[in-house]
Amino acid sequence: MGIKDLLRLLGEEIQAPDEEHFDLFAQQLPSGNLGFIDPKAKTLELTVAGRDLTIHQSPAVLASSRAGGTTGAVVWKITPLFAEWISSPTNPLFTQEILTSQSCVIELGCGIAGIVGLLLAPRVSTYVLTDQIYVAKLLEENITENTQSSSSSASKPHNPKQRIAKSSKSSLAASKTGGGGGGGQIRFTTLDWETDEATPSLITSSTVLFPPGPSSSATQTSTPKRAFDAVLACDCIYNYALVEPFVSTCVDLCRLKQRSSSANRQRQSGDDESAEKEAENPCICVVGQQLREPSVFEEFLKAFAEEFHVWRIPDLASNSGFVVHLGVLKGSVRPELLEELKALTGSRNGV
Repeated sequence: MGIKDLLRLLGEEIQAPDEEHFDLFAQQLPSGNLGFIDPKAKTLELTVAGRDLTIHQSPAVLASSRAGGTTGAVVWKITPLFAEWISSPTNPLFTQEILTSQSCVIELGCGIAGIVGLLLAPRVSTYVLTDQIYVAKLLEENITENTQSSSSSASKPHNPKQRIAKSSKSSLAASKTGGGGGGGQIRFTTLDWETDEATPSLITSSTVLFPPGPSSSATQTSTPKRAFDAVLACDCIYNYALVEPFVSTCVDLCRLKQRSSSANRQRQSGDDESAEKEAENPCICVVGQQLREPSVFEEFLKAFAEEFHVWRIPDLASNSGFVVHLGVLKGSVRPELLEELKALTGSRNGV
């Protein structure tokens, strides 16, 4: 298992971003607002993958004229959906062992909620949340409250007007993931896509919001992590100005794994299976978005495809108004593997 098997599952690589853009926006997309769950509520009661969460947000900050943006002050609709999908034990990132209990993950533009981190951290070693400094106070409050109270979440009152209920299938998925706080570390650090440099210090110098329990085996790695196994972003691109710095940051973060893998190959011993696997699997970049503004999305996808081999995640509901793409940095996958995958998808399509 590994990157080869994952890419086989994903099927054909996106070769023409303009065609992908057309196919997505040719769907009958649901109408709605910009994508907030409830921008006026100070507190949301959500159920995500069977786990009850209390999320505090800031309508006042959202409505302010703060320089640098305010959209991270409230929860967006795609976030719970993305969190449930990526933390599921049936997610191909886990079944193909791209992500494991030893993985280090970074999220760009996490906002005040930290929902993806709360759901995914129990399944990995380290989860680093990043955003601008204004989200830090509420983010820490939300992480602390939802890691401390997860074991007693069944006693929370259910408000039908605010709680976003999921199906019994989601509850089953949550029980398989280990649901509550008790896996890897959850960390936070500020990261400005335009001015900050992507270095291993994003791991080592970040603030620990949730330390793992002493019995957790998820943090027992043979060597300290110097790179990320996955870069995640959820609905971060909503105007043209963000496209270039966002893609550049994704590239720089993924290149850390390239450098780390080269160093590992030089020093690993023949029986060091974990080091061998880390060298084989490049850092992946997973971007979830609401299909909102066609021209902004097209500009992003073209810029992203210049730097990454890109696949659309095929197992998400069509016509939902949301889409997830997976990118693998160009130069981090053997050319012969890409040719093999191209031939395989061509034979599937009768080419």
